[in-house]
Amino acid sequence: MRLSCQLLALLSGFVLVLNAQANPILQTKGGFQDKFRQLDEDLPTANDYRNAAGEPGKAYWQQQVDYKIEASLDENLRRLSAKQQVTYHNNSPYRLKYLWLQLEQNRFKADSIGELTQTIDPVDADSARMGEVAAQINIHDLRRQQFLADTPMGYELGKITDANGTALKYTVVGEQMRIDLPKPLAAGETMQFKLEYSFNILEEDAVDARSGFEHFPDDKRKNGNDIFMMAQWFPRLSAYSDYEAWHNKAFLGSGEFTLEFGDYDVKLTVPKDHIIASTGELQNPEIVMTKQQAQRLKQAEKATKPVFIVTPDEALKNESSTVTGQKTWHFKAKNVRDFAWASSRKFIWDAKGYQQGGDTQANVMAMSFYPKEGGELWQRYSTESVIHTMEVYSRFTFDYPYPTAISVNGPVGGMEYPMISFNGPRTIWHPEDESRTYTLSEKQFLIGVVIHEVGHNYFPMIVNSDERQWTWMDEGLNSFLDGVASKEWDPKLDWGREARDVIEYMKSDVQVPVMTQSDSVLKLGPNAYTKPAVALNILREVILGRELFDFAFKEYALRWENKRPTPADFFRTMEEASGVDLDWFFHGWFYTTDHVDISLDKIYKLRLDSLNPDIDFKRQRQDNLDKPSSYFSQNNKTEGKKVWVGKHSDNQDFHDKHDKFTVTNQDRNDYQQMLADLEPWERQALERAIKEDQNYYVLEFSNLGGLVMPLLLELSYEDGTVTSMNIPAEIWRKSPHHVSKLIITDKDKVLASVALDPSQETADVDIENNFYPRRIIQSRIEAFKDDKDDAKDSRDLMFDFKAELEEPETKEFKK
Repeated sequence: MRLSCQLLALLSGFVLVLNAQANPILQTKGGFQDKFRQLDEDLPTANDYRNAAGEPGKAYWQQQVDYKIEASLDENLRRLSAKQQVTYHNNSPYRLKYLWLQLEQNRFKADSIGELTQTIDPVDADSARMGEVAAQINIHDLRRQQFLADTPMGYELGKITDANGTALKYTVVGEQMRIDLPKPLAAGETMQFKLEYSFNILEEDAVDARSGFEHFPDDKRKNGNDIFMMAQWFPRLSAYSDYEAWHNKAFLGSGEFTLEFGDYDVKLTVPKDHIIASTGELQNPEIVMTKQQAQRLKQAEKATKPVFIVTPDEALKNESSTVTGQKTWHFKAKNVRDFAWASSRKFIWDAKGYQQGGDTQANVMAMSFYPKEGGELWQRYSTESVIHTMEVYSRFTFDYPYPTAISVNGPVGGMEYPMISFNGPRTIWHPEDESRTYTLSEKQFLIGVVIHEVGHNYFPMIVNSDERQWTWMDEGLNSFLDGVASKEWDPKLDWGREARDVIEYMKSDVQVPVMTQSDSVLKLGPNAYTKPAVALNILREVILGRELFDFAFKEYALRWENKRPTPADFFRTMEEASGVDLDWFFHGWFYTTDHVDISLDKIYKLRLDSLNPDIDFKRQRQDNLDKPSSYFSQNNKTEGKKVWVGKHSDNQDFHDKHDKFTVTNQDRNDYQQMLADLEPWERQALERAIKEDQNYYVLEFSNLGGLVMPLLLELSYEDGTVTSMNIPAEIWRKSPHHVSKLIITDKDKVLASVALDPSQETADVDIENNFYPRRIIQSRIEAFKDDKDDAKDSRDLMFDFKAELEEPETKEFKK
């Protein structure tokens, strides 16, 4: 027993030590909260791999993985078979006894973590007991379950050998695979291995994945047509880094991908009449393209508008093609972190060259691939949006480094890969006159999604952040820039990314810190996209200003081009390059769920006492007279009643002729003595203040949301003029809950009202407490009529029972 107590005491002390180390600074007195506490204790310690400035350190390293792949697409079976050779370069200073690979296609197997942990909304117990509808399931979810039940999913692995053909031992762990090496791979060494695999391609519209096929049963071809969008299609090496070693978090669906850079040599064998859009440069155009197509592609390099490589008429003709056989498209890509492609006989293909104006002056081929369903919408906007994206993003980062930038229409609403993106919006088919139109929302959706997905080439395809751990590092930074690019396309459209767009999320109880791991985020859209984008927009427009922000942001992009940054590298670079302490900002916006709600509670108008009794007492008497009299006095005056001392003068004395504001010689003597006791500079300051007779206003603010922010004030005066005053967030550094600010104006500048954050730039969740005096809230009211016919019991069963059974009208689906 004694030994157990000693052991318990030892363990308790150990826990205390750990807690002390985890919280080296702890406020234990009073209610003070240091909102400006430095991030040093939360960020990893700087080292030779990544230094304190947020730069790659002198010993920075990253792995390289090269792939040679030969893949074959079986359109009828909707199945892919492939073999690949992998060359792994161990650039780390460590020995590796095994390699980890990602097997993302296994995500859709019934026993995967992602599938087994799917949840449904709770059953309503009361409804269940009553035999009523107690839960709901979406019909789309039923379709998804049925497809996955009917179609075996996941990789079927074949031979896995070393370069000499010797079988390698491997272990599949859900969505990952570990290959054990015959001998450890030493630092600086390279090894090769080969593997074979195949899998059934999922139907994207049924499963909602990031790739798959889309079927078009109404095309004039036996068995219809398909568009195949192939991503996460080959076993890829997991990343191995200085800060995490093997990145082997399972793919659950939300967390995307972190990968190694490498060179790709890929041969894709598809039906002979298919057109392929792919990562990389085409190596055999003379084999897979007609001479006319090759000539058009050459013409597009210097065209002023997109040129059709495959025209709409040619694509429409291809839809009913009876051509048999296959052909192989050969692509190569250097220094990319992934490889994706799309294949279909339905594709229209247009292209336009973009001559970069930066350091490289390189010509990039902007291209779009889309079926007839894309129509005029895609012809007008896809390729031009690709070019616009590169123009804007390169200004904030670096020259686009790849030879092509591609937008492809298919079943995937929006997804990105090096040089290629999958984008979803389409036209609306009108069978009555066989025409196609598109709405303003579809136009805006297409332009916006192309900008966003092509923008991902910069983040994270080149600035190679870990999307599975920190989704905001690619989605948030990219959403910030796509907001800039969208507004530079057409500012009249509502593109979002404004402070007001995140207010509902920031005051909700489903918010989690931005730094939460991707698969644990409750609301991925506002958490990983909108909130960090809004934060960066505020940092640029409100906190730093454009010049400082743009310089620091570009410095971050240049430092980590083709490298793997962490959040600490971003935070440190932005602070180091801007020269501004931003720890308070990053801590509040990225590490907490605080929101912005600053209230302008009161404004006091104060006048400076001159201390001269002849001046001050006169003013005080007038202030006293200006106070409202009591109802008693008012009513007596109305009734004409006279007070006693007014009617009987013999009852009046000295005090009836002098009040408390009467100035005495003693008062004057005291004043003169006070002046004599002042230092010359003190007397000069007082006399000047008395002469200027300025207005002194004290503004009281409360921080109700917890997130400290600058005070952006709009001051309106009685003479009609308006001025602005921006007070830095550091005003909260010693009092994070309440602060008072003194504002002095000339005596003829009388303050009429004050508005806090009048342009709604800080994501303040309650703007009504931002005005003093408070304003009347404008809204609407709508008249309505009671409708008592909605209840189930109001059905006329006797009448409805006699109804004839009818055939339902056939819905006309868009093509």
